Amino acid sequence: MSNRTFTMIKPDAFKNGHSGAIIDRFIKEGYRIVALKLTKLSAEKAGEFYAVHKERPFYGELVEFMSSGPIYAAILEKDNAVASFRELIGATNPAQAAEGTIRKLYATSLGENAVHGSDSDENAKIEGSFFFSGLEQF
Repeated sequence: MSNRTFTMIKPDAFKNGHSGAIIDRFIKEGYRIVALKLTKLSAEKAGEFYAVHKERPFYGELVEFMSSGPIYAAILEKDNAVASFRELIGATNPAQAAEGTIRKLYATSLGENAVHGSDSDENAKIEGSFFFSGLEQF
């Protein structure tokens, strides 16, 4: 069954010029891009997006980082999209990510780990709707 996941190419990957290679990898791995935009989160919007982590010690640093520069937000479609995408991007800590994964190739640290990937079908819908209206999804 084809379903959707949400991703962001984070400010570190954008700043380091990896956005094109990362988007190309999505396509080569068989994901269909159903929504894509270049944007920049305000601290307020980043805080809203990551509100689930509000009580965690890294929340302030995460909000500051995610509002520090441009990002690409995207909704991707493929069979088993969420699980296969999590596999493609690799472990949150790039030092622990498998060879060939996006984070192994492009992330610089645990905090600056190149891409976000939804952790469930439910969160993929919520996160995708945060960035895209129904008119912006194909």
